[in-house]
Parts: sequence; structure tokens; C-alpha cells
Amino acid sequence: MEARFGPAGNAQAFADAGFKATVDAPRWLSTLGLDAYEYQCGRGVNVGEETAAKIGAQAAAHGVAMSIHTPYFINLSSDETVRMEKNAGYVLASCRVAKAMGATRLTVHCGGQGKLSRARALANTSKNLRNILSLMEQEGFGSLTLCLETMGKQSVIGSAEEVCALVAQDDRLLPCIDFGHLNARTQGRYNSREAFAGLFDLMENTIGVARTRVFHSHFSKIEYGEKGEKRHLTFADTVYGPDFAPVAALAAERGYTPTFICESAGTQAADAVTMKQLYEGARQK
Repeated sequence: MEARFGPAGNAQAFADAGFKATVDAPRWLSTLGLDAYEYQCGRGVNVGEETAAKIGAQAAAHGVAMSIHTPYFINLSSDETVRMEKNAGYVLASCRVAKAMGATRLTVHCGGQGKLSRARALANTSKNLRNILSLMEQEGFGSLTLCLETMGKQSVIGSAEEVCALVAQDDRLLPCIDFGHLNARTQGRYNSREAFAGLFDLMENTIGVARTRVFHSHFSKIEYGEKGEKRHLTFADTVYGPDFAPVAALAAERGYTPTFICESAGTQAADAVTMKQLYEGARQK
């Protein structure tokens, strides 16, 4: 397995290159040397299975690995019955699209703590995950992987330690390590070789080397304030970070082959190309 690189959604460059429909995205990405694409269902699952199948066919033809970002409004920390049922429904709807599209991974937000204690919110998240995984098996989606994302705001479940502990409970889960989110929620502490090495050590010690080697990832530079994430930036930023070069070097040294999805603000495809170049350059050293 090789590391894969690609954008989340379609960058402005997609339209500038003369492409209009998402079904053309895999062909466009292949011309850039990219081989991953995360389809966005953040605001709801609004794509039909027929269209999803067409996108998936093009992805297969051009060697592009597909993943799905599930709706942002999923909140796995809730213990309200109606909310829990809706959360499961959102994930299952995303699974149907993923299967039609040939995607094998779905990125999921754990949700906010709200008025709950942190311990209670985490316990609810664990319970809801077990229920959703069971429903996925029943619906024929057992081969799909849920990737729990590290989050950028401190009030939201999603520190590196929380995500790794949750993912360790079931092999059908992987972490989606969002390096920009971790840097934002810790006020800039995830922006050095030492910090990234510590993160990878944490992952290996909680979910094992094999699963760490193929983790899912989001990457972008992110502006942050006292409470964490404010907005996504581009690689032109020189203030907030994080820097991808040490991530690339460590991943290459350790033999990791993750899927890196770039979430830069509008330049995600171009920045994904830069990420791939940095990783491949590190592998050659």
C-alpha cells in the first residue's frame, strides 16, 4: 500500500481548468498526480446513489481512492434517544453513498461536550459508536471504516488522546488525524518534529503499529484563538501552521502509508501536490 494524497471537495482550480461536474474530479486529480478524494456530505447527504456510482466509476478508472465526510451535525456524545437515532441515520445514509461511490472510509465528527461532563460525553460517544457499528453490520456495510476526526475546538470531543482511546475499542475504526485541528486546540503545540513523533508514538501504543501505519488524515494550516480553531488557511500562511514537512519526514521514516486529505481554503488541490512532493522527497532520503 502506498500513501495517497488529494483534496477535500473541489478547489477553485477545478472550475478554472474547465471542469464543472464532480464526476470529472477524478480525471482532473489524476492530471495533477493526485490519487485520493474526499467527497463532502458535511451539510447533509444530498447526492443520489446513481450519481455516486458514476463518480465512483471515474475514480476507479483514474486510480483515485474515495472517502466520504459525513454530516457535520452528527453528535455522538448525545444520550438523547431521538438524537442518537438521527446520528445513526446520518451515518447509514453516508454509508449508502460510500458503497455506491466505491469509498471505503467515512470521516466522522464526535461532537460537542455541551453541558455533560467530559467523562459522560466520552462514555456516550463510545456507546453510540458501538450501536452504529452494529447497525452498519446489519445493513451490509461492515467492510466500511469509520474514521474519527481530531477536532480544532477545545469544547468538542476530539483530542488526540480521546480519539485514539475511542478508536482502540474496535478494529473497524481508524483515527482521522487532523494536524491543523490539533495545533489549533493546543494553541500551537502541534507544530514540531518532537510533537508529531509524540503523536505517532501515542497512536502506535494505543491502536498498534499496523493500524497507525494506514491512518486517515486531514491537513491544513488553521488560524486559532483562545478557544481553538477559527478558520482554515492556505500553505501561504507563515503565522499559524502547522508545517507539513516534519509530518512527511516522520511518516516516511516510519514506513507509514496514510491517506492525506488536504483541507486548505481554496488551494487544497495545489497544496495536496506540495504535500505529496514533500513525502516522496522524504522517502528518497
